[in-house]
Amino acid sequence: MIYPEFIANSFWNYKAACELVGAKYPAAPLGLITVAAMLPPSWDIRLVNRNTETLADDDFAWADLVMIGGMLNQQPDFLHLIDLVHRHGKPVCVGGPDVSSSPHLYAAADFQVIGEAELVIDDFIAAWERGERKGVFTAEKFKADITTTPLPRWDLLKFEHYLYIGVQYARGCPFTCEFCDIIELYGRVPRTKTNDQILAELQALYDFGYRGHVDFVDDNFIGNKKNIRTLMPRLKAWLEEHDYPFEFSTEASINLADDDEMLQAMKDANFFAVFIGIESPDPETLVQMRKKQNTKRNIAECVHKIYGYGMFVTAGFIVGFDTEKVSIAGAMTEFIEETAIPICMVGLLYALPGTQLTRRLAKEGRLHPGHDLMLVDQAGDQCTLGCNFDTLRPLRDILVDYRTVLSNVFDPVAYAGRLSRLAAMLDRSDRRRDLPEGDVRRRLGGMEAIHQIIKALPEAREPFWKVFVEVAKSNPGALRYIVVLMAFYMHLGPFSRHAIGEIDRRIAEIDRSGPPRATRLVQAERQPALQ
Repeated sequence: MIYPEFIANSFWNYKAACELVGAKYPAAPLGLITVAAMLPPSWDIRLVNRNTETLADDDFAWADLVMIGGMLNQQPDFLHLIDLVHRHGKPVCVGGPDVSSSPHLYAAADFQVIGEAELVIDDFIAAWERGERKGVFTAEKFKADITTTPLPRWDLLKFEHYLYIGVQYARGCPFTCEFCDIIELYGRVPRTKTNDQILAELQALYDFGYRGHVDFVDDNFIGNKKNIRTLMPRLKAWLEEHDYPFEFSTEASINLADDDEMLQAMKDANFFAVFIGIESPDPETLVQMRKKQNTKRNIAECVHKIYGYGMFVTAGFIVGFDTEKVSIAGAMTEFIEETAIPICMVGLLYALPGTQLTRRLAKEGRLHPGHDLMLVDQAGDQCTLGCNFDTLRPLRDILVDYRTVLSNVFDPVAYAGRLSRLAAMLDRSDRRRDLPEGDVRRRLGGMEAIHQIIKALPEAREPFWKVFVEVAKSNPGALRYIVVLMAFYMHLGPFSRHAIGEIDRRIAEIDRSGPPRATRLVQAERQPALQ
């Protein structure tokens, strides 16, 4: 089993922060080790993660079959690996989100598993054991019973390679965001594992000796509130019985802040961080993207409320929607500053394959050819490659706005200011301060870590040191998290400058060649006297 390399120039890389604690990459390949558990016990499995270790010729010589799974941001290496496997004379089976969304890109593979593996993996195994060496196995959408999903093969992992380990409780999301592919891949009725099942996964992880950060990778942790409410007290009890070996994070919709009971339950169950898709401060844009749940509340107040339960928020923001006002940069910057969210994944709108957005843009004749193909020489993420469609608003204006937001929010003084305001609201007063033995994040708790961080970030030395001293005096219970967020800036600072450079290059190309055809047409429609 091979996990392809993620593109290097990505917001989510965080390698510098990983290296600070001796890890090699943020997250482990949960999907592959889950599929591994579905294979026959008689199959001998070797896992190679291209993000943490070297794939050798001996690995191919050893194998009868190669299985590869991955996401869009792994696509260039994924496609390269298919060719590499064939050059070694071995058959290859592919699956995962990008294969399910764009199977035509993976036609060279011998086997394709499209959709959720639980429904079709037995058919693939039977075909292989019959001697078949080609086939496409397509699962019926949203029908997998994940209460039958086996324990992941934790034994295949080298835990010391990772900053954190993921577990999955649920699949799917009840909302209808136009740009999102989650509801296309997993449906709008969130399916959950049983409470016994997820606790057994945590127990197995514990028994393998892992201690530290565990991320619930669910796309919306509170998508099925009825079931999650029954899990939380049992999760709390399990943690107490095991002396709190894990600290949790997850992703949830903003309506989490409406539910005091759920916030308290997450606090009791040792959750320390939650990612929220905020996307835009503009209500009209939120309505257009069908994210109406974000229009019904004061989002800044919601975020601050979550801080009051001892959890910090990371968030996603998007620039490039049709309804954006000129200019969105000021409003988005002000909003991010008001919420005091340090880690803001600000990207350009990207039409993901198979989404409502992509279908609409295709119908309107605005989708770029090859919109789902990530070329090796252009590899990046939505921070640099977004707007893979003809925009209504002039693309140059969008790029300038986007550049302005990046420059504003990832300025070291601004970042430090948000850390300071976050620390003032992050209530860790009745939380455990000590991390368990074996948690790699223990290395971030002292003076040595902050010295390493500011040594690597001379531009942030003064504002970061000032915040460190301030928080150590005013809210020592929050200090460890503030240092962690400073460590992430070791990636975010340089990456934001890289992204700004790429945006400057795109702006310069527009200035040389003029706006794209679709934009010129829109400009003509808005200026009929000039036609």
